[in-house]
Amino acid sequence: MSIIEAQHVIKRFDRFTAVDDISFTVERGEFFALLGPNGAGKTSTIRMIYGFSPLTSGRMKIFGLDIGADWRKIRSRLGVCQQENTLDPDLTVAQNLIIYSRYFEMDRSVARRRAEELLEFFALTGKRDAKVMELSGGLAKRLQLARALMAEPELLILDEPTTGLDPQSRHQVWDRLFELKKRGLSMVLTTHYMDEAENLCDRLVIMDHGRIIAEGRPHDLIIKHAAESVIEIDGPSEELRNYVKNHAVEHDDLGERLIIYAEPRGELESQVREKFCVESCRFRAGNLEDVFLRLTGRGLRE
Repeated sequence: MSIIEAQHVIKRFDRFTAVDDISFTVERGEFFALLGPNGAGKTSTIRMIYGFSPLTSGRMKIFGLDIGADWRKIRSRLGVCQQENTLDPDLTVAQNLIIYSRYFEMDRSVARRRAEELLEFFALTGKRDAKVMELSGGLAKRLQLARALMAEPELLILDEPTTGLDPQSRHQVWDRLFELKKRGLSMVLTTHYMDEAENLCDRLVIMDHGRIIAEGRPHDLIIKHAAESVIEIDGPSEELRNYVKNHAVEHDDLGERLIIYAEPRGELESQVREKFCVESCRFRAGNLEDVFLRLTGRGLRE
């Protein structure tokens, strides 16, 4: 059984269609991502999954239960880590966990034991008596994750969990999510960090203007929409531009920069290296950001 099954889901706000007839599934134990530029519809989709926002039309099942009819049962089996800091600033770290457990009617002794387990798992034991206002952004985010896991959910929803964190804090969060993934927890992620989705996720969809425009495993999407090898050339000459056009080379011409998509250590890469890389060329692996930009464009969104 799929843990999430969405069929022809539509979400409208008055005359604006935020989610426009999307269908996807998430399998049990899978780490799944919803990616897209601002306004793509991913947050609206996430909110429908955890019952915060009703569907306009279509059908969505979580744990085999209909989200419209059984959202209370579904909500009790979910953990949600929102982008905003929703911790209670008047409580200590440990109190935030214990008080939250009461929403799930957890036995107090079980809640205390579970809180201690999570404090240790997220390296927060030394901060158990600190007030939330005393925590750094990284510590606060780890506490939000710990709180979302208090009731041992079957599905964890992560809405941009590392936005605003420094690299060290981001990687600390990644380490904990990797461990949860190894334990078989199903997770759904939204993020603006393509490396985050590429490193963490088994499978993903890319949304734009409310629709799904790509779906698959990160590596498969890189091969399909970009390439395993990428060459970036600053200040490309007209000779190089003519070369890629005449040889039907897959590329993006950004004016002062040319991006060429090639097979690693292939003939094209060798030709470009020998003939055109006199000054500034950068050779790197293709990545999910290449895919995202090729599919959604490079222009700024309102």
